[in-house]
Amino acid sequence: QVRLVESGGGLVQPGGSLRLSCAASGNFFSVAAMAWYRQVPGKSRELVAVIVKDGRTRYGDFVEGRFTISRDNDKNICDLQMDNLKPEDTAVYYCNVDQRVGVPREFENIYWGQGIQVTVSS
Repeated sequence: QVRLVESGGGLVQPGGSLRLSCAASGNFFSVAAMAWYRQVPGKSRELVAVIVKDGRTRYGDFVEGRFTISRDNDKNICDLQMDNLKPEDTAVYYCNVDQRVGVPREFENIYWGQGIQVTVSS
């Protein structure tokens, strides 16, 4: 089992910044992809950003250069720096680990954090 603990959410004004952090523990393997998703009530969960072990990244179209995902493979941490936040970025943000390739079979799985609220409002 992999445990994911998110931190850093909260309330921020439009145009402001927040930094989310996700710490992975348990049977976590650094070969796993780490990602952030978000969800608002009544809508599907959507990908914000994903980063693989070698540092390659991919972002949702709505990010438009405002967010940066990073990871520390030694500390098993994944951060999401969010700048120039907009009210439409308001959502619950979830840390995600995709550990289905390159790990012992018994640890192959997708894991989710509990979610953290981000509210962008004046």
